[in-house]
Amino acid sequence: MRFNDMKLRSKIVIAYILFLMLPIVLVGLYVVREYREAALTKAIEQTENAVERVKTRTEETLLIANDLSARLMVDTDLERIATMKFTNVSDIVDAYRDYDAFKTYLSFNPEVAQIQLYIDNPTLLNNGEFVPLDEETEKSFWFQEAMKNKGLIGWYYLPDSLSLVRTIHFRENQSYGLLDIDVDTEYLSSILMQEDAETILLDSRGVAFASNRPNIVGKRLDDTFLGPNLSQKEPGTYELTVNGVRSKVIVDQFYPNNSFTDLKIVSIFSVDSIVEEANRINEVGMEVISLFAILSVLIVYLICTVVTNRLRRFSRQINKVSIGNFNADLSVNGGDEIGQISRQFNQMVANIKELMEELKLSHQHSNELERKQSEIKLKMLANQVNPHFLYNALESIRMKAHLRGEKDIANIVKMLGKLLRKSLEITGREISLREEIEMVRYYLEIQKFRHEERLTYEIHVAPEAEDVMLLPLLIQPLVENSVIHGLERSFEGGWVKVSAELSRGGLQVVVEDNGVGIPAGKLKAILRSLADQESTRIGLHNVQQRLLLTYGSVSGLRIESEQHSGTRIAFWIPVEEG
Repeated sequence: MRFNDMKLRSKIVIAYILFLMLPIVLVGLYVVREYREAALTKAIEQTENAVERVKTRTEETLLIANDLSARLMVDTDLERIATMKFTNVSDIVDAYRDYDAFKTYLSFNPEVAQIQLYIDNPTLLNNGEFVPLDEETEKSFWFQEAMKNKGLIGWYYLPDSLSLVRTIHFRENQSYGLLDIDVDTEYLSSILMQEDAETILLDSRGVAFASNRPNIVGKRLDDTFLGPNLSQKEPGTYELTVNGVRSKVIVDQFYPNNSFTDLKIVSIFSVDSIVEEANRINEVGMEVISLFAILSVLIVYLICTVVTNRLRRFSRQINKVSIGNFNADLSVNGGDEIGQISRQFNQMVANIKELMEELKLSHQHSNELERKQSEIKLKMLANQVNPHFLYNALESIRMKAHLRGEKDIANIVKMLGKLLRKSLEITGREISLREEIEMVRYYLEIQKFRHEERLTYEIHVAPEAEDVMLLPLLIQPLVENSVIHGLERSFEGGWVKVSAELSRGGLQVVVEDNGVGIPAGKLKAILRSLADQESTRIGLHNVQQRLLLTYGSVSGLRIESEQHSGTRIAFWIPVEEG
């Protein structure tokens, strides 16, 4: 029991102090790691310096060829020979003999092996310096890349040399020649021979053009013992297995002046050779650490066994709570942190259970209140329609009787009576589409009686849709809106069409007319009014709010209208299957 009363932190500290495990492990691992990392860091720094040195000397060598290409681009004698159309061999020989720039440059620059100019001039002779362009050369990748990047320099390893390729623009006849300056790769390899690490220079295609390792120049690096994808590595330091040996590989990349191709430097050195001494120290240290580790593990195991058994009991109770059993009660002996957590857990479960009961009651009250409010609001919205319509209908009949005094008004009064009886029967419950359409038909007959030939109407209801249940007085206000606002203002009158069909899992209702339409500004105002829940307007706003409250946002009114072209109002409500 006393052991359980001890703080958990005290138990762990005492165990590790007794056996000195923590300081020995930390110090031993730290010293070995730091020694090993220091050796690696020093080797990497030395190799990085060597790579930078190689890059600098390589750039200096390539700069010589770059400068020669720049001079030759403005050489007027070169342009004259390249663009001249010779008529006989003797003239060509004389021109070649008089032009000695290539030989002069080669004599003063031992780093350069050869200079050639490829030119599309069939009157020239191939003397090894001026080379008439043939089909094979023209199709070569290096020629096409140079022509795409006119004026810029490309570096490619062509057989036996690293070649600078660059276009020269001849203004005399607006043509181009291709300059090829070969750099002596043996000279570049001699630079690399001074480095301890294995170092390779690559062109943009991954072909080695210089190396301090024999028999690798001229080969694609991916095809050598170094393995695939090494030439595709981004600049950086990598730890890879090269030729079966764990190695550090440093990759650097640079673009010579005015170049459209890059060159890479790959430097490789074995990790084991650098950290051999550190590994030996590491082995001795690990043997010592292992001895103490075995002893400490035994002690920690005993401590953890006691703690784990108590935590398992804690975990079982938490699992019960996680699946909704809030009657779980955790009893863990002891006054340490686990004992404190168990008591706090029991209190937390009790609080959660109490809060859930309160939330359940609150949710029930909220749902009941919301249901009652929706019922009241629906009844208020529905009741707005009947007096408004009945007033207009009675006024129309009164005026018609007053003006004409005809007996057929009795028939209209009969329809009005039916319509009034239907309206009085409406209590807010849903009615069938057949009943709603019947009310619409009564209304249109009354309005047709009033307007005579100025009003015609059509009603198209799919038979399978007649039994669909919906809120009352959803379609009639839309028809009333078409007659009053669309047709009464039109001198010629017009027609009203009502259609209803099942579509997309619901009932699609459309009311359209060919009346005066709605101006764009007024249509925007109507749409804003429909979005205003506190609006006092009836008619369209009434229908819109009832649709949204009952069927959701997907069932709102969609109004399309153009001035003098009529109006189309539609809505869709979901229909339960069956």
